Amino acid sequence: MSGSIPFYQKHHLHYDRGYRSKETEATLSQYQSSSSRYSASRSASATSRSASATSRSRGLKLSSHSGLDESRLSPVTKRAKPTYLALDKENQIIGYVVPIFRGSQEFATGLSDTEEKRVRDTAAYMARRDLFTSGLEMERSEQTSRRETMRESAERISLSKRIHEHGEHFKRMNEDSLMHAPNFVIKPRSHTVWENQCVRLHCTVSGWPDPRVVWYKNNVTIDPLAHPGKFKLQSSYNVHSLEINRCDFDDTAQYRVSAMNSKGELSAFASVVVKRFKGEIDESLPAPRRDVIEDGPVSEYGITFKTHIVDTFGVSFGREGETMSLGCTVIIYPHLHRYQPEVQWYRDHVLLTESKWSHMHWSGDRATLTLTHLNKEDEGLYTLRVTTKSGYETYSAYVFVRDSDAEVEGAPGAPLDVCCLDANKDYIIVSWKQPAVDGGESILGYFVDRCEVGTNHWCQCNDTPIKFARFPVTGLVEGRSYIFRVRAVNKSGMSHPSRVSEPVAAMDPADRARMRGTSAPWTGQIIVTEEEPAEGIVPGRPRELQVTEATKNYVVLSWKPPGEKGLEGVMYYVEKCVSGSDSWQRVNTEIPVRSPRFALFDLAEGKSYNFRVRCCNSAGVGEPSDPTEATTVGDKLDIPSAPSKVVPTRNTDTSVVVSWEASHDAKELVGYYIEASLVGSNVWEPCNNKPVNATRFICHGLMTEETYVLRVRAVNAAGLSQFSEESEPVKVKAAIASPTPPYGISVLECVRDAMVLAWKQPTFIGGADITGYFVDYREVIDGVPGKWHEANIKSVSERAYRVTDLKENKKYQFQVRAANMAGVGIPSLPSDTFLCEEWTIAVPGPPYDLEIREVRSDSLVLLWRAPVYQGRDPVNGFYIDIKEADAPEEAWRGVNTKATEKTFFKIKNLKEAETYVFRVRAQNKAGVGKTSEVTDPVHAVTKPGTTEIVVDVDDDGVISLNFECSDLNADSKFVWSKNYEEITDSTRMTMETKGNMSKAIFNTPGEEDIGIYSCFVTHTDGVSASYTLSEEELKKLLEISHDHKFPIIPLKSELAVELMEKGRVRFWLQAEKISANGKVDYVFNDNLLSQGEKYKMHFDKDTGVIEMIMECLNPEDEGTFTFQLQDGKAKNQSSLVLIGDVFKQLQKESEFQRKEWFRKQGPHFIEYLSYEVTPECCVVLKCKVGNMKKETVALWYKDGRELKADEHLSFAEGVLTLEIAQRGSTADTDDDQVWRAAKISKKDAGIYEVVLKDDRGKDTSTLNLTDQGFKDLMNLVFSVIANSSTPLKITSTDEGIRLYTFVNYYNDLLQVTWHYKDSAIAFSDRVKSGVVGEQLWLQITEPTEKDMGKYAIEFHDGKDGLKRTVDLSGKAFDDAFAEFQRLKAAAIAERNRARVAGGLPDVVTIQEGKALNLTCNISGDPVPEVTWLKNDREITSDEHIILKFESGKFASFTITAVNTSDSGKYSILVKNKYGTESGDFTLEITEGTPDLGVTSYCTDADGNVVFGPNTPKEKMKSSITGTKTKKRKESVTKTPPAEKMEDNKESKNKESGKKKEEKITAAVSVQPKGSDSEQKVAEQPAGTAKDPEPAAETQPENTKK
Repeated sequence: MSGSIPFYQKHHLHYDRGYRSKETEATLSQYQSSSSRYSASRSASATSRSASATSRSRGLKLSSHSGLDESRLSPVTKRAKPTYLALDKENQIIGYVVPIFRGSQEFATGLSDTEEKRVRDTAAYMARRDLFTSGLEMERSEQTSRRETMRESAERISLSKRIHEHGEHFKRMNEDSLMHAPNFVIKPRSHTVWENQCVRLHCTVSGWPDPRVVWYKNNVTIDPLAHPGKFKLQSSYNVHSLEINRCDFDDTAQYRVSAMNSKGELSAFASVVVKRFKGEIDESLPAPRRDVIEDGPVSEYGITFKTHIVDTFGVSFGREGETMSLGCTVIIYPHLHRYQPEVQWYRDHVLLTESKWSHMHWSGDRATLTLTHLNKEDEGLYTLRVTTKSGYETYSAYVFVRDSDAEVEGAPGAPLDVCCLDANKDYIIVSWKQPAVDGGESILGYFVDRCEVGTNHWCQCNDTPIKFARFPVTGLVEGRSYIFRVRAVNKSGMSHPSRVSEPVAAMDPADRARMRGTSAPWTGQIIVTEEEPAEGIVPGRPRELQVTEATKNYVVLSWKPPGEKGLEGVMYYVEKCVSGSDSWQRVNTEIPVRSPRFALFDLAEGKSYNFRVRCCNSAGVGEPSDPTEATTVGDKLDIPSAPSKVVPTRNTDTSVVVSWEASHDAKELVGYYIEASLVGSNVWEPCNNKPVNATRFICHGLMTEETYVLRVRAVNAAGLSQFSEESEPVKVKAAIASPTPPYGISVLECVRDAMVLAWKQPTFIGGADITGYFVDYREVIDGVPGKWHEANIKSVSERAYRVTDLKENKKYQFQVRAANMAGVGIPSLPSDTFLCEEWTIAVPGPPYDLEIREVRSDSLVLLWRAPVYQGRDPVNGFYIDIKEADAPEEAWRGVNTKATEKTFFKIKNLKEAETYVFRVRAQNKAGVGKTSEVTDPVHAVTKPGTTEIVVDVDDDGVISLNFECSDLNADSKFVWSKNYEEITDSTRMTMETKGNMSKAIFNTPGEEDIGIYSCFVTHTDGVSASYTLSEEELKKLLEISHDHKFPIIPLKSELAVELMEKGRVRFWLQAEKISANGKVDYVFNDNLLSQGEKYKMHFDKDTGVIEMIMECLNPEDEGTFTFQLQDGKAKNQSSLVLIGDVFKQLQKESEFQRKEWFRKQGPHFIEYLSYEVTPECCVVLKCKVGNMKKETVALWYKDGRELKADEHLSFAEGVLTLEIAQRGSTADTDDDQVWRAAKISKKDAGIYEVVLKDDRGKDTSTLNLTDQGFKDLMNLVFSVIANSSTPLKITSTDEGIRLYTFVNYYNDLLQVTWHYKDSAIAFSDRVKSGVVGEQLWLQITEPTEKDMGKYAIEFHDGKDGLKRTVDLSGKAFDDAFAEFQRLKAAAIAERNRARVAGGLPDVVTIQEGKALNLTCNISGDPVPEVTWLKNDREITSDEHIILKFESGKFASFTITAVNTSDSGKYSILVKNKYGTESGDFTLEITEGTPDLGVTSYCTDADGNVVFGPNTPKEKMKSSITGTKTKKRKESVTKTPPAEKMEDNKESKNKESGKKKEEKITAAVSVQPKGSDSEQKVAEQPAGTAKDPEPAAETQPENTKK
């Protein structure tokens, strides 16, 4: 077994798992062998030998650290280490023991004995040789040795590096070595040993990095050096052991082993119990020792834990029956995973354990104690203790528990602390504490109740109340457990029962001790006894009989069992006798006593008795014990005397400290009760409900600023003492202490022999105002400070002081102390070292005394004082810098870009909940000076309860600023400032403070009071606010003040007048607020008006509306109307003056409204006659009517003449309309005028009237459309026309360029102006304007480039008008000009082509034998050729048909005598180089009487037959029928532009109806000469028929070009 590998070494890195590389092993072997050979054969100097020895030593250390097998590094073979296993009685392996490794000399030197001898021989040889060798040889040898040494050193370093890298590689690759928290592979076992034996606890721990292991005894670190030889700690191969030598009873404890690394901490526990034989207890031995934990780093771990208890609980108040939780947040740094501190709760320095009354919880960062059901036993000082390996931290606060409300008024409070003092087989002594509250009546006594555990049946133990606070309860059943409670009673009734006691068993105390010892072997003494049962032996005499307690109600005896044998089944008889007699009487005759305790009742009070006890068992009754001394029945314990010298002192705002002298000769004192009463009230309230054992107590829960007196009384089992004398009155307010040191000492100015210092106010001023400061200084020479010297004997009130009598160019340090009425505080820390030399800089010094006020979430106010050192020039401004508190120095930034001249500044736009610091710099003409000291960090948060200054104006008109503070204490004061300078002059303002409200009253407010007012409350956490009184705000306040000084009834509206239905006049006003007692007087011209037929008054007090109604206004009603209001002291009046034009206008309007009302009873106009112009430019007259019926007639008139409408009027819609139109061209019919829509013109001007009438009455509406009225109408028409105009367009003609626009309707009265380049155009023959239908145009004939530019047409409508523009330039001009050139050429061709200008009739009917002569006009240049055709065949002139063409213009066709063969279709064909055109007609021959006359036909340009001028009129009426159709063939066709075609489309459509089919009727009768033949010609639109004449004379003029 000794050669095998232990199981706990097989998987450890230090064994061989990390070096399985054969290459590495071979390298190490080669290095070792070469190193050995070199050390055996080398011959070097002493220096070389030393280096070689160092080399070998280092090689061994390296291998040891690397974990290599030792056998590979040493030539001597090593045997395996022995391993010892720990076995139990059954030879089962329960652990292992590794003995301490003890290295031999060879491990210390690294060489075996043989090697050491060889080295010593070699060294001696080298020494002898060195004595006789020459210097040259020594030098050569040293050089050789040096080279070899350097080479070996390099090789050694390289090898070490390779080995280290190889090992680290395997560490990283080995999964067993990955980082993880500690883990116990084998935990330590508990042991029970006898005294003077040794015990060893073992454990195996894994983890990476390697855990550090620490052993604890009862949570106290075990230090072997502190107990030499007692404890021995060993660690090897991750196996750790604790050995305890020669155990004694104090070594009985719980032991804990803790393993910790960077991943966490883990603990394991084991118990050690040390037994002791009976009789070996040394009573003189001291109590078990307690190791003290010193606050400091845990050396085993190298970690210092810092514990902070925050978010704590304060002094708490509860009531019986309630639940209360106490909690604190615990912060432990550094935070380690799975590390748990020891958290303990104490009450009055007694450790609390988990029970049904108290529950403890630890969440990892918060400790909580919950008291589930409060009783007065729970009152006391609670302490949280958090223990770490570096020490502990505690926090304490007091908990007060009040009595619950009594079931019966006046009943006392419940007793408390019920416990069992002595428990035996058949009786138990129960004790308790008296309550502090007796209900106003003395407590008569107490009742004790018992209940067997496991039942709910309570049984009263005493029939009559007992006053003594202890009572023996008898009649118990041995072996059963009981709980007890106590109730107090007075004359008013019974109290609530107390909290039940802990369960207690009725059994022998020895048996109870034995049971308690086995349950917790290491907390008490374990006694091993041997008992030899003895039978048949009469027991001996009881020992040490004594009276342990004697009251007037009972006597308690106690004794010890006999020391002889024969204790089996022993019982006791108790006997008594009256002192002085020898008559013994057995007390317990029926039932013997089994326990060595007995309580005797029913003894005569005042008599003396002796007592004795006998033992008995089955063998018989033993001899009696020695009798006791004579005992007189009565209370041995007296009520304590009253305490004295009660002295209260101030503590906090809600508590005082009271101390007193203890009661003299008080026995078994339980404690003291303290009561407090407001001075003058005579009502006493308990300050504590649980007796306190000390003579000093802090009474909490008092009211601030109230005055109390206190008293104290003592309590023991016998009862409560008398009250002490009342203390001196004490006012509840915070105690005064000396202030803490100032800080932040800086230099404001320095001259040759003086320096001006500044400092910051202490953080705590001690509860009283600082009365002054004291400055000390000392000289520093070469860094060594000298003695302190006082700079000022008398304190200075400012936080700046000039220290004089200094030495130039010397260095000094300073310290400052603050003083208040409590005394001078401790000095500040020494300042930095300052050099006393005169400042010569041009810029100013630093500002000082920075103060922050009015901190809000987004703003604050910064105050400072100007620098003492001004520099070369006076200071003219300041700059403020800001940065976040935790930001670097580079984060400083400016608040104001422009320097402020004031010494205060409101900083806005802060980020809520951010922490800031500030500094200030001063500037003068030379530049910006030094920065001030940085302020303390400020948290930008609006604190709860923050209030602002409120402006108030009271009923007397007094203006005041009001500020309320809820955080006042006794020493707090309100300090008012104007522009942040304290107000000391009372001429302008008066300050009043009452309670937590302060008021600054303006005496005579005026412009000099404008400014910033602020209020600062001292002795608070910076409570302050400000208010800016501006000029505008002052004016408003003065107005309000005036209104309050002279109260008036506010009016929502002044007296006004309005007209009602039927023209009634209503005078009214409305008061904003008026009570039911308000009254109103109605006055007219200083005469009081009263209710009557003329005046109707009404006053609605709910709404405040006051009105007076008159049926109408008469001339005598002209004057002043006044309403006078009165409501208590407040008055007001409002007047309305109705005279002159105002009255006349109102009277006229009233009369009009009256008439209007009557008018509207019949048909009437809702909207009178008006006009509107439609988008189609139609003028419509309209009016809206109402109250119409079927019989109602509407008549229209113009200039007094009735108009007839052309359509039926509809009254259902309630609107009458009429379109204005011109009179028609047809004749009047029966004087009725028919109207139709036409163009509006001046003829339509006139006065239009509409009349509505029926049997109910009539109504008239008139519209004047003459003069200005007609102009306004036409301007509206012109506006509609202008708005309907199309955008100005460009087109080309054969004459030039035309600009045009279309309107929906054109009126001859419309005025337009054409503009060219913003100037009106002067028209000429070349530039013309005109109107064609609805087209307005501007013609530019023969345009040139000079005509390019911007053109506009302006429509005039009497107002702004409308202008349309077009730009005739660029491409627009080029395109138009090109089109003009093209059309011009086409027009020339069209104008010069051959044409038949005068057309021929389509059909000519003539009688046979008559002569026919037709003439038509021919045009063309050059003169065209004329050809006549008959039936499409050319004919020539002969005697029958004569064809003529004269003057190149007139072509005639003559048939001398018409016969039937002349019938047919005839055509004329004219032709020149520009084109050809033809004209056709059909000749029809009828039979008739021949007439020798000749009938000639002439036609006009449209082909209509024209008779000669001598043709009789009746002949003109002769009908010639035929259809006129123009048939013309054109060789040149002129196509108008697309724009012109579209624009002329509408006009052509209008003419199409006239020219589509035009009938020509001409019946020609050919008569003989002298016959009355007539020719009838129908009316022709183009002209009038005339007698035939020569063609040249009858040609119409309009045919000429």
